[in-house]
Amino acid sequence: MRTYLFWALMIVFTSIASAQTPQQMDNSLGMKLVLIPSGQFTMGSTPGDLQSDDDEKQFQVSISKPFYMGATEVTQGQYQKVMGVNPSSSKDPQDNARSANRPVEQVSWEDAVEFCKRLSMMSDEKQNKRVYRLPTEAQWEYACRAGQKGPFGYDSGTGELGQFAWFANNSGDKPIDSQEVWKATKEDLDEYLKVLKENRCRTHPVAQKKPNAWGLYDMHGNVWEWCADWYSDYPKGQATDPSGPQKGTDRVVRGGGFHFQSQDCRSAERHGSFPANRVDDLGFRVVVAID
Repeated sequence: MRTYLFWALMIVFTSIASAQTPQQMDNSLGMKLVLIPSGQFTMGSTPGDLQSDDDEKQFQVSISKPFYMGATEVTQGQYQKVMGVNPSSSKDPQDNARSANRPVEQVSWEDAVEFCKRLSMMSDEKQNKRVYRLPTEAQWEYACRAGQKGPFGYDSGTGELGQFAWFANNSGDKPIDSQEVWKATKEDLDEYLKVLKENRCRTHPVAQKKPNAWGLYDMHGNVWEWCADWYSDYPKGQATDPSGPQKGTDRVVRGGGFHFQSQDCRSAERHGSFPANRVDDLGFRVVVAID
């Protein structure tokens, strides 16, 4: 009874707070952030979820407070403004504006954290008390799902993955069937990547595909996204605002990338990457807590 009363009161208070909190805001970089409501969800994947892995065993998660999340991955232009450099490999020398709107990549976990720190210290951001961080893994999957329980963060009746994501099938010059390519190359990763490179599979400007129900773009595909957590097995049972273990070797990455197949872009798909890694299909997006 106490648990039911607690969550009933949380829903009431959250509804009142949400009514007073803008559903979207723009920061000093022109970055759009959308309000993600508090709530509960089942984290992880079911055995029939295209390709359920051992590290995706389901457990119940409560997100106790609403938060803002970047509507898109951090772009090359935004990163350049804050950090003074653009390390990305996917640049268009003939169209700087188009490159500026591509997601930044070739950034380590440390680079992403430093970006958040520097952005938080900019005068307009300090004045508005906006403190930027990487999302926790739980926040990321909760926001990606946007209330959906299936493999992807959209209702299967609203379209197919290609309408929401840049992935191996549609990120190159010509559409391909990446699963057929994988089979044709006899599951040789080097040969598979060679075919994709010949097709010029690459990142694309953010927000060109459909958003999910909460207004977030490119949660599937384009580039993988760093999360705050150390990578480890999920806890059993249930958790409120989980943030991962206190130490580890790899940091969590989520979302899939432009040369990955559909099953690698699922809402539950998770991997670990060494924090210092800088690769051409790994970027990030930011969150802002609400006091």
